[in-house]
Amino acid sequence: KALELDKILLQLANETTCPDAAELAQKIEPDTDIRHVERLLQETDDAFVLMAKYGAPSFYGMTNVTNALRRAEAGGVLNLAELLSVAATLRAIRSVSDWRKKSESVKTALDYRFETLQPNKFIEDRISMTVVSEEEVADTASVALAAIRRKIRAASLRVREQLIRSQTYQKYLQEAIVTQRGGRYVVPVKAEFRNEVKGLMHDASGSGATVFIEPIGVVEANNEIRVLRSDEKDEIDRILTELSREIGEFADGIIQSYRAAVELNLIFAK
Repeated sequence: KALELDKILLQLANETTCPDAAELAQKIEPDTDIRHVERLLQETDDAFVLMAKYGAPSFYGMTNVTNALRRAEAGGVLNLAELLSVAATLRAIRSVSDWRKKSESVKTALDYRFETLQPNKFIEDRISMTVVSEEEVADTASVALAAIRRKIRAASLRVREQLIRSQTYQKYLQEAIVTQRGGRYVVPVKAEFRNEVKGLMHDASGSGATVFIEPIGVVEANNEIRVLRSDEKDEIDRILTELSREIGEFADGIIQSYRAAVELNLIFAK
């Protein structure tokens, strides 16, 4: 405290890229083992020389996905956010590994850590082809999913056109729009005409001036869409289960690579 080591370590932590490296930085304590001290100084010096010659490696996007990987290894299914985190961590590991290839002729005290890095482009690409965002699975995830979604889009378009173009409903509509209630296509009907449009009432506006009716003519088509939505969910569940199983098979290698990358992140921060 008197030497303000805590403030130095905080500055060091701020130079790291990932939370685990920052945590390691703040846990550093003075060392009195001369051989260990010399080794640590050599690592820092080697990192400095490499950065001076080749620029700094990027550890951006790396997070601790150990828990997710262990769950996948045990047969659990990862959610989309977890899959994106695994992909981002793999990208960071690959980036650091590729950076080192530019200087592989230069031997350093960091080599065994770089050699521990195991880029996995196969899993990285599998996730990229499967996940669009934390809310969406890509059409490219499987041929079956793409086919189901084409059918959903086609069926939805048929229902919407049927509802919008139908002269039967036009004069009773509050607005010439089609909306959804409970996953089924409905039209907003003026409350006074609710008995003029044969169908199922799903909802009403807060004021009561509008009711949302599923005309009898589109019930079957809405049923078809609901079945397709169920098929879509089943296919997504299958895709995520299979992808999680594949990721679980590489859990050990990814975790070891991540730990080595965290140590490298701290050394380059120094």
